[in-house]
Amino acid sequence: MNEPGAPAVLEAEDLAKGYPSGRGRLEVLRGVSMTVRRAEVVAIVGPSGSGKSTLLHCVGGLDRPDSGRVRVSGIDLERLKNGELARVRNRQIGFVFQFHHLLPDFTALENVMLPALIAGTSQREAAARARELLTAVGIAERESHAPAELSGGEQQRVAVARALTNGPAAVLADEPSGNLDTHTAADLHRLLFRLRAERGVTFLIATHDPSLARQADRVLAIREGSLHSVEPATWSEEAQLPLQGVER
Repeated sequence: MNEPGAPAVLEAEDLAKGYPSGRGRLEVLRGVSMTVRRAEVVAIVGPSGSGKSTLLHCVGGLDRPDSGRVRVSGIDLERLKNGELARVRNRQIGFVFQFHHLLPDFTALENVMLPALIAGTSQREAAARARELLTAVGIAERESHAPAELSGGEQQRVAVARALTNGPAAVLADEPSGNLDTHTAADLHRLLFRLRAERGVTFLIATHDPSLARQADRVLAIREGSLHSVEPATWSEEAQLPLQGVER
């Protein structure tokens, strides 16, 4: 559980986002507001197409909302030019996706080093940091292997290590175990919560997995473009149980 009174690291205020569609315009997010605090694990749930990925992309600075504000560690992303936004994204946000998106011609070590090198860290320091993180996620012995030589679970562990390289304010994970078998997914979930316990990592996770959602500190369900609080222990995707009011 996050510490009582922990500082806010992610803040969204009245986010709206829509896309052109064959019937005009599809409004995906409608005035979404939320706050995620340090060392908190928050799960975002909802059916496919409900806007989970869109919300993560807007909060993480991968996409700009049509209106509303996003603050990361107090930094207002709306005020940043594209180059400044890329630097904040590199340093303040870690990303883990359903498919690992590791560079195929790089080793595990080199993939984890990359965000630090982009941030201007020396090769020696980036390598030391990457080795420490590969140890933390339990695959130090695989540092010289290319992604194709790793199992799916190992690839996601490398992706998690890469997300942590620059000590981000938060890690945004979009269906991080969606491409894994049940046993491997459970191992990954345990890793995420261990990293929160040992390192104070903040996670905002979009997921369809009830076992992951039920372990979260909070569950927020997207319905018709709005966020609703859900009791973690009782949520199930089939029943969509039970909505507790719009998140603010």
